[in-house]
Amino acid sequence: MILFLDFDGVLHPDAVYLSKRGIELRAEGELFMWSSLLSEALTKHPDIQIVLSTSWARKIGYDRARKALPPELSSRVIGATWHSAMGRGWHERILWDVQTRYNQIATYLNRRPCPMPWLAVDDDDEGWPDYQRERLVLTDGMHGLSVPGVLDELITKLKT
Repeated sequence: MILFLDFDGVLHPDAVYLSKRGIELRAEGELFMWSSLLSEALTKHPDIQIVLSTSWARKIGYDRARKALPPELSSRVIGATWHSAMGRGWHERILWDVQTRYNQIATYLNRRPCPMPWLAVDDDDEGWPDYQRERLVLTDGMHGLSVPGVLDELITKLKT
């Protein structure tokens, strides 16, 4: 199974900014403060692979975004919805930026040679068609995976 993973609003509050000093969380807590919850939920599922569906991959690059995760998560990362080849021209960057998160995921899936089961964890549900909603674990942007019901939903969906 592929798990499409957003960072902001999932692994920490959605109050992250890229400044001259680097990546800053402008809310209480710290970056990736809820990543241990995801790591724990994935322990019984060693076959689950992660695809980054976060703007971090476009803003700081795939390698840096992957390495920002704790090792137990970064070792599962196999790709990202954003690829550096997409950024060779301004047109591709703009198209990616205006796509909904669901469309970015669908585009990634269409590039794969064979279908795989998948699930997404994100705080953005804009543009998700009703028939795909069961594949989305929707988080609250300020509380992410720390909300017990959300984590329970993720754990349940990982079992199916």
